[in-house]
Amino acid sequence: MTTDITAAHRYFSADFFNLTWELIEKAERSPEDTECMISLSHASLAHWRMREDCTARNLSIGYWQLSRVYALAGQADNATHYGQLCLGVSGQEPPFYISYAHEALARAAKLKGDTSILDAHLAEARRFAAQVTDAEEKKMLDDDLDKFSPPTDPES
Repeated sequence: MTTDITAAHRYFSADFFNLTWELIEKAERSPEDTECMISLSHASLAHWRMREDCTARNLSIGYWQLSRVYALAGQADNATHYGQLCLGVSGQEPPFYISYAHEALARAAKLKGDTSILDAHLAEARRFAAQVTDAEEKKMLDDDLDKFSPPTDPES
């Protein structure tokens, strides 16, 4: 049996990303689900790195996903680490990706309870989000960034 390694990397980079996303969206994750989510996200990024067509955008998305899964796992230092890597590769990308890099770092800062860093990254995320012109991307970003705002009082 021969294996087309290029096809395997293409398949597993996307498949593991999507399986990770299913676990991110799972309402009630077990500790085993959380470990699987982290492993799948790392595996997805590893397969992306092996692809000849891997770009800074692909790395930005992979690092963002890793930051998110570590935040969901309550691992603030790892969430920060991958958020910083995300921001580092997103500098030449469109505002959507830069905004999400700051969103990842805001999420990690929130987990750490560091309100000054949270506020700084949230402000940057909103600044870049304001530059996004695609309506679907803008809504996705705004919805995620609005989750950082305190709930409004229905009486006010």
